Amino acid sequence: QVQLVESGGGLVQPGGSLRLSCAASGSIFSINDMGWYRQAPGKQRELVAAITSGGSTNYADSVKGRFTISRDNAKNTVHLQMNSLKPDDTAVYYCKFTIQNSLILRDYWAQGTQVTVSS
Repeated sequence: QVQLVESGGGLVQPGGSLRLSCAASGSIFSINDMGWYRQAPGKQRELVAAITSGGSTNYADSVKGRFTISRDNAKNTVHLQMNSLKPDDTAVYYCKFTIQNSLILRDYWAQGTQVTVSS
């Protein structure tokens, strides 16, 4: 059994910053990719940022230069530092881990955390 728990969402003014964290616990052999996705009302879920086990990162064009993804392998945790936030960043943010247990590779999703950027 694997659980992902997010923290760090909330309400922030435009131009402000937030840091999201997501930690995995349970039966974990190894974690491959870690990623952050978001879904705004009426829109499809989209990739925000991802990081491989080797540390390579990938960002959506809309967040490049403003968001930074990082991971702490010792703590099975991924972070998303979000700076210069805009109202368009308002969404529910989800982390996703690709986890290997025995011979099975599977995606796990967290429950989502609301980020609201508004004055």
